[in-house]
Amino acid sequence: MSGESADLMGESENVQRIMRTGTVWFSVALGVSAVSTGSLLASGWRPALLPAGLGALWWAGAALVALSLGLLGWSGCPILEVSVTVANRNKTRTMQLGTLLLLVGGALALLAVALGPVP
Repeated sequence: MSGESADLMGESENVQRIMRTGTVWFSVALGVSAVSTGSLLASGWRPALLPAGLGALWWAGAALVALSLGLLGWSGCPILEVSVTVANRNKTRTMQLGTLLLLVGGALALLAVALGPVP
């Protein structure tokens, strides 16, 4: 690996990149969650309108999105824990898991809404 590539993928550089992108992902995810949920609620839609199975699906999706927001927020937080090596490992994992849960949770919640009754 060339010296330039090694510098880009170094632990310190990766932690700094994750803290920047984690902040962006957190901000965007929070905004999208607020706008989509706010729009649904403003239209008169409520989770209670869903049949039991779809209601459980929606709440599971909502819980995954909430968990993802916590993980993405922590990834972007400028706390390094014990060392750069530990922060690199943990922030990489929480960023990846947070992104995955955001996408899966959002898809589950929207699927439940799409399959549910129209208010």
